[in-house]
Amino acid sequence: MGSGQKVAIITGASGGIGGALVAAYRGLGYAVTATDRAAPVSGDSGVLSVAADVTEAGAGDRVVGATLERFGRVDTLVNGAGVFVSKPFVEYTDEDFDLVVGVNVRGFFEVTRSVIAAMLARDGGGHVVNISSSLVENADADVSGALTSLTKGGLNGVTKSLAIEYATRGVRVNAVSLGVIRTPMHPTDPGGFQAARHPVGRMGEVDDVLRAVLYLEQAPFVTGEISHVDGGQSAGH
Repeated sequence: MGSGQKVAIITGASGGIGGALVAAYRGLGYAVTATDRAAPVSGDSGVLSVAADVTEAGAGDRVVGATLERFGRVDTLVNGAGVFVSKPFVEYTDEDFDLVVGVNVRGFFEVTRSVIAAMLARDGGGHVVNISSSLVENADADVSGALTSLTKGGLNGVTKSLAIEYATRGVRVNAVSLGVIRTPMHPTDPGGFQAARHPVGRMGEVDDVLRAVLYLEQAPFVTGEISHVDGGQSAGH
């Protein structure tokens, strides 16, 4: 693999959005490391599939090490791994907390720490994109998602923090804050309930997310941005 080819790491790469991001970055000419708890299936020589549970200590170093061994560099990380558990707050269990915080926060920390270290070692800069939720800023009486707000709110905060910490080192950090996207988690919308939660009157599509991520990827003057892909939810109801 030529050393001039850019390389992206995508976590949660077996999911609807994660899998589509792998294809999108390949479309930009990037080599891609696709990682999930089960190694994503790919027959593409430009895709390295790695099985990793991002909540486990050492997972980040292992994913980055495999990427460097195969491709020689890391230019972009998209933190696509995430979980959503909807319950009334007092009904959340310790196991729910450990799961959501483990994936959404520990998983972010585990992989991002290793990726940024690799970016700084190469002195070539890079880009981190975090997948967040519009529930952080726009609580919805019909959605009991306190653990999502707790964890994704942390991602919004650390996006800005890291963007400033590494602004002079060439590492950009952004986030896309999503409404409800049509994925295997929400394949259909009986009665139009999900569509009605968005001022534009429809659910988001995976392509809407891809456009936002690829814009940020190709916007070198943009860092610390929380880009809302939520059909107007962040503007009001």
